[in-house]
Amino acid sequence: MKFIIATQELNQLLSKCLNVVPAKPTIPILSNILIEAQNDELIFTATDLTVGIRCFTEAKILEEGAICLPARLFSQLIKELTASNIELSTTANDSIEIIANSSTFKLNGVTKNEFPALPHLDESTQLMVNQKELKEMFYQTSFAVSREDSRYTLTGVSLAITHDSAIFAGTDGKRLSRSHMPLKPDSETIHGNYILPLKAVEEIQKNLLEEGAATLYLMKDKVAIQLGQTMVISKLLSGDYPDVTRVIPQNFETIISLHREELMTLLRQISLFTSENSHSVRFTLTNGALKLTANTREIGEGKVSMPANYQGNKLEIAFNPSYFLDILRHCKGEAETINLALIDAYNPGVITIGDMLPSLAASPLFVLMPMRLNEE
Repeated sequence: MKFIIATQELNQLLSKCLNVVPAKPTIPILSNILIEAQNDELIFTATDLTVGIRCFTEAKILEEGAICLPARLFSQLIKELTASNIELSTTANDSIEIIANSSTFKLNGVTKNEFPALPHLDESTQLMVNQKELKEMFYQTSFAVSREDSRYTLTGVSLAITHDSAIFAGTDGKRLSRSHMPLKPDSETIHGNYILPLKAVEEIQKNLLEEGAATLYLMKDKVAIQLGQTMVISKLLSGDYPDVTRVIPQNFETIISLHREELMTLLRQISLFTSENSHSVRFTLTNGALKLTANTREIGEGKVSMPANYQGNKLEIAFNPSYFLDILRHCKGEAETINLALIDAYNPGVITIGDMLPSLAASPLFVLMPMRLNEE
């Protein structure tokens, strides 16, 4: 194998692949990147056996071939090179020679045969999706995914394909985010439920662009997405995702509209007065105002307030301020306001954006479980 490639382009390819290379691989070969040169094209592949990535680029191929190289060492070396172009060629005993201007390096590699093959997509169902919309769906839901391995199915983003939409959901049992994306008419025959591992979602997000279409490949136990010259392939999580509609309240006693940025500022202030043991803020609604309070013996007391379009009896509920802030951060969009819908102190609160009133049809929709109200 022998080829010439721009150093900057090689750095970009390696950077994409390194995200997938495991820090502590279960088998040594997984710490390598597979490089293949064929048909005037370079193909870089990395995998951790759950998530894989394959990147394609045109290059000046002088001789076809393939080799596996230690990913992190190879990437570190290329980052340090100042030459605009570099020449790489395989030598005897599975090593590669790297020539950059007057510098020459020889790096030991491994034969291609030891590298695990990525799954074939021959029997997949294909779906065209808008990259910007898909990026927004993952942004609005992946933050709520559980980080606890004991809740296996909740450690991924749920994707439910119906005849006219793709419904995304993430939850850790304390908060829930759900969003849906309309699908083109040619997808009417596609139905299915899939749970994408968080690592796969994060890799897809990194590669999604602000414009253009992507091809989604759906299989019973795998999913893949083609994004221009990059393909991400992942195993799906096995198991049944909970029916999220069952935890979304529908009959509310109170719906208030709040300025998003002002609420975020107040939550950041008041969260400083919470402790790890009682990470809770009391929300008190009175005529025309929302008051937030936190009181801990070790730190002290904080009280802040803001206008709210509320009229009625005093209503109190407590929420985790970090979870609430997470939701507000992921309410991206032009709307300056959010809607907070409540039943009482013991039922979940529902948050929507702008003029979108809380309902099962709202997208995005966030649900936040209340915390126990402590006596002041």
